[in-house]
Amino acid sequence: MYKILIVEDDLIIAKTVKNHIKSWGFEVECVNDFKDVLATFVSYNPQLVLLDIALPFFNGYHWCSEIRKVSKVPIIFISSASDNMNIVMAMNMGGDDFIAKPFDLNVLTAKVQALLRRTYDFTGQTNLLEHKGLILNISDSTLNFSDRKIELSKNENKIMQILLENKGKAVSRDTIMTRLWETDSYIDDNTLTVNITRLRKKLQEAGLSNFIATKKGVGYMVE
Repeated sequence: MYKILIVEDDLIIAKTVKNHIKSWGFEVECVNDFKDVLATFVSYNPQLVLLDIALPFFNGYHWCSEIRKVSKVPIIFISSASDNMNIVMAMNMGGDDFIAKPFDLNVLTAKVQALLRRTYDFTGQTNLLEHKGLILNISDSTLNFSDRKIELSKNENKIMQILLENKGKAVSRDTIMTRLWETDSYIDDNTLTVNITRLRKKLQEAGLSNFIATKKGVGYMVE
């Protein structure tokens, strides 16, 4: 089931759109904290965002830009500010479509379905994991922290995924190597050590020292 995130501060519009889209079999959530839309986006991890332009604290262009730093998820702008300048700006900021208010709910749903079909029939779904301001995009093997994007190797990406999925718990070296073997990555004890060392160096260069802790006789963990 695809998840849709609605970023709309007009509660009547947000609720109406939510109920209509849910009736088509989608899972839908509305943003409540407009001071930190990105936090809701990361925790909910939607496959599509409906984004208004005029919002409290920061406008839709700001949040589109913030989302684009960590994800290529499709974004549809919905706004009454539908003059050519706003439409062009929305597209330039990373939007995929623009629907002017007031809109027909069936047209909105058709656009949502078409964009989801075009996006995920070819590329698969986006997966994000977040911890202490660091965001791992599993789909494109990147880490994002404090406006910095870190490119990861296939093994580094998988190791970060395993550790973030088990944050607060130590993961044994054997468990990590077994998970990597499942994805057809050749890795032995020495290879794992090299990958962990490289990963720590990349994290340190981004300002994240001691992000991965060694638990002697056990393995590694993100605390």
